Amino acid sequence: MKQVKVEESIRREFHRELMEPFTKACKEYELICEGDRIAVCISGGKDSMLMAMLLREIQRHRVVSFDLVYISMDPGYTAENRKLIESNAKDLGIPLTFFNSDIFDEVNKADKGHCYICGRKRRGHLYNKARELGCNKIALGHHYDDVIETILMGMLYGGQIQTMMPKLRSRNYEGMELIRPMYLIREEDIIKWKDFNDLKFLRCACKVSGGEEVSSKRLEIKNLIASLKKDNPAVEANIFRSVENIDLDAVIGFKKDGKRRSFLDDY
Repeated sequence: MKQVKVEESIRREFHRELMEPFTKACKEYELICEGDRIAVCISGGKDSMLMAMLLREIQRHRVVSFDLVYISMDPGYTAENRKLIESNAKDLGIPLTFFNSDIFDEVNKADKGHCYICGRKRRGHLYNKARELGCNKIALGHHYDDVIETILMGMLYGGQIQTMMPKLRSRNYEGMELIRPMYLIREEDIIKWKDFNDLKFLRCACKVSGGEEVSSKRLEIKNLIASLKKDNPAVEANIFRSVENIDLDAVIGFKKDGKRRSFLDDY
């Protein structure tokens, strides 16, 4: 049975690469609390499917008692893509609840910023559905590589220093929180796990971008990091740690609670 084989691979062959960083992130960032009801948001890709299985695995140990609800939003998938997600969920024993939206059609009307608009609208729909199902948290499958790429993209293209946070309180949905338990897992290890189990997951199914899995800017950043790593193997860890070690006495300005501060305020 495919489910049993995949679960065994997480416990054995990929325990150090997947299970250990997953549980470390959950503990270090206090992502899961007693009594939580978490909506596991599954897009159909490798990251969210693995996240679902890892959450289920730690739930079985019952160190903390919490509930899981598996949801997937159909923003306008083709019948083939929808079928692939449903088939994988069934094979992996994930009781998936689907709900529909028309995000692809909405985003297609925008002149630019498609990925940003899509992401924002997706999150709103996910929060709504999660709250409807009695959940207080949604879990997204962003991983370590997503984090460091976001840091560099913000600096090089946005002129700001910020990161993709491991957890975040919703500003628009009171009492709701977003968590990213895959925060410390490397993408290359997710791919190795997928290939080891001969799993075929949904890639980019976006009708607006023409199915491009990685935006041009994010691809540029991926290539830049790969190039820098050739001369400095520690570059990825250094990028990650850079947002943990910000010295406010050595920056010209920063924002706190939406208010801009200058070094001159306390000079």
